[in-house]
Amino acid sequence: MDQHLARQSQRPWHVNILGTRGIPAAHGGFETFAAKLAQYLLDRGWSVTVYCQDDRGTRSDGETDTWQGIERVFFRTSRGGSFGTMEFDFKCVRHCMGQPGIDLILGYNTALFNLPQRLVGRRILMNMDGIEWRRAKWGRVAKAWLFLNEVIGSNLAHVTIADHPRIAEHIARRCLKTPVMIPYGADRVETADAAPLRGLGLAPGRYAISIARIEPENSILELVQGARALPDGFRCVVLGNLDPANPYHARVKSAGGARVIFPGAIYDTDVVAALRYHALVYLHGHQVGGTNPSLVEALGAGNAVLAHDNPFNRWTAGPGQFYFTDPDECAHQIRMICRDPARLTRARQAARKRFAEAFEWTEILSRYEDALISQCGQEWLHAQPQ
Repeated sequence: MDQHLARQSQRPWHVNILGTRGIPAAHGGFETFAAKLAQYLLDRGWSVTVYCQDDRGTRSDGETDTWQGIERVFFRTSRGGSFGTMEFDFKCVRHCMGQPGIDLILGYNTALFNLPQRLVGRRILMNMDGIEWRRAKWGRVAKAWLFLNEVIGSNLAHVTIADHPRIAEHIARRCLKTPVMIPYGADRVETADAAPLRGLGLAPGRYAISIARIEPENSILELVQGARALPDGFRCVVLGNLDPANPYHARVKSAGGARVIFPGAIYDTDVVAALRYHALVYLHGHQVGGTNPSLVEALGAGNAVLAHDNPFNRWTAGPGQFYFTDPDECAHQIRMICRDPARLTRARQAARKRFAEAFEWTEILSRYEDALISQCGQEWLHAQPQ
């Protein structure tokens, strides 16, 4: 099929994006990706609908508006947490069933709800995200639910998309199709205002930074313990919400000492970009998952990276970075980073090179468009549901 047919037709093709909290991005990687892809497709002649969760309760269910040319459909939930997410996803699928177009679902956590889309002949692409059911934070019931939905999602989608080669291998064992491997992307950051650092008492190049949920599988405790090796005058900044009632959070806070700063979660993208760009080294402790957005963003900012040593991080960050498996090795690597400026410079150069090789948005978004087009017939896309 001609890859440019979408732009040549009298009416644009249409895609519905489900599975995120909505746009503009305010919550995480999938939301950032949804905004990037929606705008890219819009510029290429598509029409796009993005389903959004109304957290403030100010909109009616199914209410629509237009944001930067993209249609948004809003639904509220009656509860928070995982059950609220399930309620939101169910409402989105029910509404989507009455709309034209192809459906791109970001994440498989409620793939069971997507079965009706497949049964009525809708074309479905699904980003399979990470191996969610392996995450330590989930109990047995949640793990069983996630495992079930991983199997369902990998088999009901016409195209399964993996953001990492290891995730693609994992999903291929769940179904008879070959997943499409498309990693996550990020913006290249060449400069950033250092003013936000002053509010935290930081100086450029004199601190390490972690930007992640404070969970055991993200090795935050190991990173904080390793940060004790920082020389005098250096700091470690840990961004993320701390709950005093959470035993793990209490351990992390206790282990911090005078060298570790806990500013909480910061959602201002300019402030986060400045903190990342001016850091001595980016700390990445994720033990499970695929191509993690925060790690890709660090590469895009030219950060040297100290990451947990596992196949996910090794592939993403590449051979030119620093890796650890326990607090002692983390401390050893931090000492090396602080004492060897030449190696630190090489790591920063390697980060830029690795980012250019694999994580530029234009290439990634183009591959998503190709995946969408591969599943679409012009007549089907423009047909209104019966």
